[in-house]
Amino acid sequence: MTKKIAVLPGDGIGPEIVAQAVKVLQAMPELNLEMEEAAIGGAGYDTAGDPLPEATLKLAREADAVLLGAVGGPQYDKLDRPLRPERGLLRIRKELNLFANLRPALLYPELADSSSLKPEVVSGLDIMIVRELTGDVYFGQPRGIEVRNGERVGFNTMIYSESEVRRVARVAFDIAMKRGKKLCSVEKANVLECSELWKEVVIEVSKGYPEVELSHMYVDNAAMQLVKWPKQFDVIVTGNIFGDILSDQASMLSGSIGMLPSASLDENNKGMYEPIHGSAPDIAGKNVANPLATILSAAMMLRYTFGDEANAQRIEQAVRKVLADGVRTADIYTAGTKKVSCSEMGDAVVAALK
Repeated sequence: MTKKIAVLPGDGIGPEIVAQAVKVLQAMPELNLEMEEAAIGGAGYDTAGDPLPEATLKLAREADAVLLGAVGGPQYDKLDRPLRPERGLLRIRKELNLFANLRPALLYPELADSSSLKPEVVSGLDIMIVRELTGDVYFGQPRGIEVRNGERVGFNTMIYSESEVRRVARVAFDIAMKRGKKLCSVEKANVLECSELWKEVVIEVSKGYPEVELSHMYVDNAAMQLVKWPKQFDVIVTGNIFGDILSDQASMLSGSIGMLPSASLDENNKGMYEPIHGSAPDIAGKNVANPLATILSAAMMLRYTFGDEANAQRIEQAVRKVLADGVRTADIYTAGTKKVSCSEMGDAVVAALK
């Protein structure tokens, strides 16, 4: 049965890195994939005056999964806020109800020296951050900028419903059951009522998972502990804004943000798969970006949406072989390794697959 993939390259380095992930998937004809491209972000605005054109949304809804590059660029910064590339990304997550964002932070042994922390602190690191993706301060209403008492005031609303917390907590507990059976819920319940509700609901959900060891941590302490003793964590579940910050912090433990994939899932495991990094306009078009996070996102697509663990592992093992062979893009290059371009890295992964 053919599986339909909506391919959304986006902006900046997006087209370059997505092309390499597509190349890897095309090297596995047994997957029986049909891939169709569409514009999103700044590219969507350029082609249709909308960062999420209706045709793109239609394709994404009809597809079995979405493979995304990155969005954004300085040329769009002066657009009205609803027309900016990032609004297209937020909207597609909301429209597809992609509420659970999975962000692994995994350190490959060959990249231990590339981490910003000492090898003994990060060697063996393997964390899964589960970030709620469609609620919180990014989507809460009211929001805006208005004049009050003669001066401008900006305001956003942090808000979570019980059902929103419960469903992402279940995803996190299910993942913890398949890993080390340890889950840390991160919030700020000492000062935020929203976080107080979050903590209460997570505790309620935990009663259905007696095998999972549940702990709680304030977000500021979690940020510190990720640097001090990151291997204490197995699975972390947290809200949208805290997860956004902590997952980027965790990415640097792994040596490069260019190494980390992500999955955003709905209740039926339909997902959008993308690297966690941005569009990097400063290196766009230079064929130097690291495509491994996007290639690994394709592996996550096979695992979570299509339940194809064997082929997901094939891709991941190919990436491991390439790294073991000393092949590096500029962001992970060290003396004694072989520096390659973005497209050459894609070719290397394809060769390792075979």
